[in-house]
Amino acid sequence: MPPKGKAATKGQKQIVEDNKKTLIFYRNIMFGASAAYVVVRLLWWLESFSWLQWCFLIFASAVYIGCYQFMAFMARAKYSSTGTLLDGGVDLNMEQGMAEHVKDVMLVTAVLQVLSILWDAFWLLWLVVPGRAFYLVWTSILAPWFFAPAPEVDEKKQRKMERKMQRR
Repeated sequence: MPPKGKAATKGQKQIVEDNKKTLIFYRNIMFGASAAYVVVRLLWWLESFSWLQWCFLIFASAVYIGCYQFMAFMARAKYSSTGTLLDGGVDLNMEQGMAEHVKDVMLVTAVLQVLSILWDAFWLLWLVVPGRAFYLVWTSILAPWFFAPAPEVDEKKQRKMERKMQRR
């Protein structure tokens, strides 16, 4: 049973602190997965490290950097000239927010990077991300727009329009 009453809200200072912890957590995931991939692939299986693995490593790094910078931009706090907090930024831990999707992309990339140490074909699972993005765009933007019911026209307005059409 859901709790009764109004949901508890966070203060701006709490949001700033939570955002810092969240960014540190995802930075550690990013560096941990990349370090595991580089150490195992370059140090133990160097003979199997081809140009394709370099491309995957560069791609994963670009995804990490892009997602991390986007989250850092969203979480940027604004301070006044006296140093008081004006705005704590976007809450990165808010459910169903944009940051939730960005964090999912980072986690999928980290998991696939670690799994691809064992088998390169795991990188193909990254194609799930654009599929999920298309699904979200379709269900929230395109489908409601395409399948929206036609606006109802008042009978009086309909007769007026018909008279105008007959005059032409």
